[in-house]
Amino acid sequence: MNFNETDFSDYINVFWQFSWPQWMIFSLIMNGLLYLFSIGLYVFIDKTCQKNQLQEENHPITKSDFYLSLFTVFCNSLVMLIGAFLWKNGWIDLGNKMSIIQIFLEVIALLLLMDLLMFFFHYTAHMPFVYKILHGKHHEHVSTNFLSLFVLHPLETIGFGLMMLVVLMTHDFSVISITVYLLINLIWGTVGHLNREFFPAWLDRFFVGTTKFHNDHHQDETKNFGFYTSIWDRLFGTYK
Repeated sequence: MNFNETDFSDYINVFWQFSWPQWMIFSLIMNGLLYLFSIGLYVFIDKTCQKNQLQEENHPITKSDFYLSLFTVFCNSLVMLIGAFLWKNGWIDLGNKMSIIQIFLEVIALLLLMDLLMFFFHYTAHMPFVYKILHGKHHEHVSTNFLSLFVLHPLETIGFGLMMLVVLMTHDFSVISITVYLLINLIWGTVGHLNREFFPAWLDRFFVGTTKFHNDHHQDETKNFGFYTSIWDRLFGTYK
């Protein structure tokens, strides 16, 4: 199965013609909607999941965390604008061949490559000096709540985004592949910060980064630095 390349090109041209004020508005709206989607998904699973809580109580919701989470949305919007700038100036090219197989392979490649880069990025964030300045705020959430995913230092948020943009500069990924990956990333981050195990326990044997896998990291900061998988933690001896 292949997508209609002509129709898709017409769709992309709409964004190519956006002015920068339009890009700013579009970026803020899209990232705001993704923020609300994440919160809604978290609350829905938390209310409907029958499994016991991983920790006795959720982390309390505070005004400072709420404001920081909104600033994370702003930082994500900024990263999207940088991505649009790189695209419009030829630094990022979007592939036109969009068979289902190619999209599947591109999404898998993005997941594995970003998981590796995020492992090292996350491990570096736990070095004492970096942790004190950047990552410590996120780990105030030993248990979690629906804002935990977004309680990040701005440099962490932008750093992850820039890392993603560098990856996109290395290959002509299709917009569909990028969109699917980013949606998986958001869902995985949301599910990873639940206080209930979302995944079946047997998935851990297949190196999946389950909810418990990340929850254990919030309780023991020396273990489980991966995100989508536990492959790199098993390989480098940080798996719990």
